[in-house]
Amino acid sequence: MRNRTLLVDPAPPPKPEYDRPSKSQLKRDMTALQELGREIGELPRHHILELDLPEKLRDALLDYQKITAHEGKRRQYQYIGRLMRDMDPVPLRDAIDRFKGESKIEVHDMHLGERWRERLLAEENAFAEFATAYPGTDLQQMRVLIRNARKEQAAGKPPRDFRKLYQLVREQIDAHRKASSLPDEPASDAEED
Repeated sequence: MRNRTLLVDPAPPPKPEYDRPSKSQLKRDMTALQELGREIGELPRHHILELDLPEKLRDALLDYQKITAHEGKRRQYQYIGRLMRDMDPVPLRDAIDRFKGESKIEVHDMHLGERWRERLLAEENAFAEFATAYPGTDLQQMRVLIRNARKEQAAGKPPRDFRKLYQLVREQIDAHRKASSLPDEPASDAEED
């Protein structure tokens, strides 16, 4: 009887461990960047110009808005996705949510502005509280808007100054948030009032 030695090791070779994402994951990531680029490209022009983007990407996004052909738009948003590969998409996603009013901070500030406007129109002491909380406010302009908005409400006129008062309040809230660099999650409403 012959002694047969095995030429093949019966144990399977160890599988190599990959230290990079799979091709499928890379494709999903690129598609997500293209979709993000498309969303940014569909924003109004002034919002795109507000974003802190490289010049090449900004130009590509503005060109995307000018293209009308379906295939041309598809190729352009693929190009935008390619330009966005080296960028962090999180700040861009936050900016889109803020522009669309979907972020928690934006919704919180919107409600805060509405509450301040109502208080300014209803309470006499609210003016001093607002001036203390937001020191950069043009107080003379605010007094005029409050007076005119009260007259509009009493006369049943369209709320032109009522809206302007809200815009002024929101500008101050936004400026205060940027200046103080508050955390991303809003604190309780009682602290802000």
